[in-house]
Amino acid sequence: QVQLVESGGGLVQAGGSLRLSCATSGRTFRSYAMGWFRQAPGKEREFVAAINWSGGRRYNADSVKGRFTISRDNAKNTVYLQMNSLKPEDTAVYYCAAGIHGIATPLPEYDYWGQGTQVTVSS
Repeated sequence: QVQLVESGGGLVQAGGSLRLSCATSGRTFRSYAMGWFRQAPGKEREFVAAINWSGGRRYNADSVKGRFTISRDNAKNTVYLQMNSLKPEDTAVYYCAAGIHGIATPLPEYDYWGQGTQVTVSS
């Protein structure tokens, strides 16, 4: 069983930055694709960013392009989401997900999910 634990969320003013981390258990992390999704109150979960198993392919949602960057450190079994120029509309619970298929995809076709971390951006 793979466990994912997100951290790094919090309260930040608009224009500020946060870096989310997702620590993953298991010895096969380097073969997983990793994704970040978010869900705001009253809204459906939406794709934010994804990275394939090697880190060679990355995808961002249009809403975060130029502001958010996904990266991974296979030696630490961790994936990161650097969030800059945050906006109030970025407020949501952020979830990381792992896909054994190894392919970065914006679809929620991931096998394991974390419990989420709250990000709140004040105006």
